[in-house]
Amino acid sequence: MTELAQPTVLSEHACFGGPQRFYQHDSSAIGLPMRFSVYLPPNAEDKKLPVLFYLAGLTCTEETFMIKAGAQRVAAELGVILVAPDTSPRGAGVPGEADSWDFGVGAGFYLDATAAPWSRHYRMESYILELRELALGLLPADPQRVGIFGHSMGGHGALTLALRHPDLFRSVSAFAPIAAPTRCPWGQKAFGGYLGPDQAAWRAHDASELVKDAGRAVFPDGILVDQGLADKFLAEQLYPEAFEEACRAVGQPLELRRHAGYDHGYYFISTFVEDHLRFHASRLK
Repeated sequence: MTELAQPTVLSEHACFGGPQRFYQHDSSAIGLPMRFSVYLPPNAEDKKLPVLFYLAGLTCTEETFMIKAGAQRVAAELGVILVAPDTSPRGAGVPGEADSWDFGVGAGFYLDATAAPWSRHYRMESYILELRELALGLLPADPQRVGIFGHSMGGHGALTLALRHPDLFRSVSAFAPIAAPTRCPWGQKAFGGYLGPDQAAWRAHDASELVKDAGRAVFPDGILVDQGLADKFLAEQLYPEAFEEACRAVGQPLELRRHAGYDHGYYFISTFVEDHLRFHASRLK
């Protein structure tokens, strides 16, 4: 990790009394330069603070959440650090990686690809764990108070990474997650491409299947999910009801809030992001 200890600051902006920074570093997990963003609340250097990782959705970057969600005001009030990675490698040079918006560039799905040619650089699960360690060394962050949340593909990533690594993440929530990707076109396309045709391997990256396989409440303090009922992807791609049923079956506390009139975008996220930050802050006290 020595080479990752000093990422380059690309830009810094004052925001609600703290710095909003954008970084680039050489990732050993990806094998390419990667970018991420950080918001530090005011007086962050005075003590160790909880840190929240936010995973964005298809076509997004490390900038999307920080620019669109309006989360910094609440993070400043609560004293919570925000970290947002990019959504895929950039510049891997895999043939066809930019041919479609829901696979390849901007669509890493927060898993480690096992199928060639994607397996060389498309290692986003390992990258998020690498970035967690990098952030804990770089920032005034408490390693015992780390949470994760995300949106759509990133909601899938937050749920699956938290369920796969509950020793590393103490709290988890999601906005409109792809909650049962083995059942939907987005997930089937991504898993088929990154993991190959063996659908048994896909289960390990499906939040609904992971909950069922755990057979218990992995997060006894609960999981928060918000879903807009005017979301055009709800019926075909998201399957929150599958995640809800899986949680019910094993006694995993879940607050699944359904909101009439809200769609899949950042107007929806910005409306409820304060609830998510307060949810995490209460569990990372």
